[in-house]
Amino acid sequence: MQIKFPFDSSKPVVGEASIDIEKPANDVFSFIGEHFFDNYPKWATEVVEFHPLDGNAVFIGAKAKQIRKDNGPEVESFFEITEYQPNSKLIFKGIDSPFKHSYLLGEGEEKQPTHLTFRFELLELEVFMRPFVKMIRFAIEDGAENTVENIKNLIIAECN
Repeated sequence: MQIKFPFDSSKPVVGEASIDIEKPANDVFSFIGEHFFDNYPKWATEVVEFHPLDGNAVFIGAKAKQIRKDNGPEVESFFEITEYQPNSKLIFKGIDSPFKHSYLLGEGEEKQPTHLTFRFELLELEVFMRPFVKMIRFAIEDGAENTVENIKNLIIAECN
């Protein structure tokens, strides 16, 4: 007999936030994409340790190790860049953890403001955590809002 749960245990939990940045897309993407390995720990303040594993060049397949401290113990994970399109998007997925980060830019290279969307997906959730999915989604959305605000503030400060 198969147990039927009132939820889909394989459905991702997603949080997304967007912001407009008064800089051209090529400046925004340079900060987020081209210099990702230098700048990621600046906007991801919960990252306490970060190491690119293939040098500082950003390319599809480049890997990194991070140690995060959110609201509990430190958690180590490895991720890989899965999509990289200049002035448009940077996406990476966890190798040993089920997560995905997407940084998506709108508008053309020279238009301002640049519309940045950050999307975090928790691709799997343990069954025992499913009753807390609303709280988890709220925390993810709050984190996404903080991420885009941090990126905007850093870009404004560093690109002037």
